[in-house]
Amino acid sequence: MPKSVPDPNLLVGLDTSDDAGVYKINNETALVQTLDFFTPIVDDPYMFGQIAAANSLSDIYAMGGKPITVMNIVGFPINKLDKSILADILAGASDKVRESGAVLVGGHSIDDQEPKFGLSVTGTVHPERVRTNAAAKPGDSLILTKPIGVGILTQAIKKDMLDQEGIDRVMKVMAALNKEAAEAMDNFNVNACTDVTGFGLLGHAMEIAEGSGTGITIDSKSVPVLPKTRELAEQNIIPGGSKKNHKWLTERIQYENVDEVDQWILCDAITSGGLLISVPEEEAEALLGVLHENGVQSAAIIGKVTDKQPGRITVIG
Repeated sequence: MPKSVPDPNLLVGLDTSDDAGVYKINNETALVQTLDFFTPIVDDPYMFGQIAAANSLSDIYAMGGKPITVMNIVGFPINKLDKSILADILAGASDKVRESGAVLVGGHSIDDQEPKFGLSVTGTVHPERVRTNAAAKPGDSLILTKPIGVGILTQAIKKDMLDQEGIDRVMKVMAALNKEAAEAMDNFNVNACTDVTGFGLLGHAMEIAEGSGTGITIDSKSVPVLPKTRELAEQNIIPGGSKKNHKWLTERIQYENVDEVDQWILCDAITSGGLLISVPEEEAEALLGVLHENGVQSAAIIGKVTDKQPGRITVIG
């Protein structure tokens, strides 16, 4: 990927594989900008719209920002599928955008062979309050705010191997905004943050380790995992992206008493995952308490940032 064009106001660009770009407007305000879209991962069009919106908005929250405007990005086979499906997708997204406090200002659509939907989101943040994925410090604790296993469960949905209770549960997790988690960080000295999506928990943790020049230790038993994830993974219901993540990370992760199934789960490619927060150890329990008070019940302390083996991760079983 090309380097960012030098500009003193570009606070976060292409260089650290961060969640969004950040551009300073003045001493009080910087813009946070992101774009994301994908094909349907659930059958319910309204829920697909909700999930796609939550996924796009998450990048703004991960940077410490507040979303203010969004634009829809739509690809839809207008001559193959009923227009009511598109209407439901847009309605789901609109409701989720309204929940975030942002405003829909427009968008663009094309006639496409396969449905695709997402958002371009603009937010704001104080230039001195930007959360990047490249500033974790040795001694920090790592907090994860949503359970993992989403990719495995959505793969099971495609294979008709998940009951309605499981479908409803995973859709609820994906559609949940990271708004409350982001707001919980406001009164703490968070050093780094990212949202866990396509590269899986370990892939995004690796981005923090590499960007920050630190090592990371993760306690696999502390990581929140959705019910039935392990059962399905044992049946090899693993998305191709999750296995690619696992292969990509093999040489840079040391597993201690962690079997291959759990390794796949920790590398599972996620849609609209939680925030991975790096915060000083002495503040971690207090932040966790606020997260729980804010309704982020699955949040858990899952590991630590270290000064050993920079750019590498140790996972303990």
